[in-house]
Amino acid sequence: MNKVVKNVEEALDGVKDGMTLMLGGFGLCGIPENAIAQLVKMGVKNLTCISNNAGVDDFGLGLLLQEKQIKKMISSYVGENDEFERQMLSGELEVDLIPQGSLAERCRAGGAGIPAFFTPAGYGTEVAEGKEVRVFNGKPHILETALTADFAFVKAWKGDTEGNLIYKGTARNFNPLMAMAGKITVAEVEELVPAGELDPNEIHTPGIFVQRIFQGEKYEKRIEQRTVRPKP
Repeated sequence: MNKVVKNVEEALDGVKDGMTLMLGGFGLCGIPENAIAQLVKMGVKNLTCISNNAGVDDFGLGLLLQEKQIKKMISSYVGENDEFERQMLSGELEVDLIPQGSLAERCRAGGAGIPAFFTPAGYGTEVAEGKEVRVFNGKPHILETALTADFAFVKAWKGDTEGNLIYKGTARNFNPLMAMAGKITVAEVEELVPAGELDPNEIHTPGIFVQRIFQGEKYEKRIEQRTVRPKP
């Protein structure tokens, strides 16, 4: 089944105000740059965005925050984004901060059809407020519910026409989990190849989870904090 769409405009067809979106990546690594730029261009509002963080002020999800397109962020940390911090502290933005491992597992559980799970992470903190607590092996655990989204946007290194994906390095942190949990999963790739060219043993996301795929372009691949050794 050929899942290739012509461009990012066609890939994001159907995205509307008020939807819940998952956006893969870790920091600025492996983020769906083309999809985010198109969301800004479309001007969709009142979005709930599930992402490990929200990019930086002028890149990644920071671009959506600048335009006040995001109503709620579900993420694990504020990161290097001053505007995210400002909107959160001022009450302009609803924020649900989740321990990073719990966020990852909530996405994975959503894709696996598991409605909820118990974890010790967050017990005794604000994270546990209002949540069911049970004791396993003498240790308290809190109940966390799975996360799903109307659309999941992921970015892969390579993909084929049937939607099979290979990620590179740190991009594997959240992209494979979120690819499972979207009602419609859109993958943008650096290299799009015919079906059968990818080694089945190297595929990270099987095409069954992907509904649309397209060849991305003009990737900046920014670095949040560039650190280099001084010259001798």
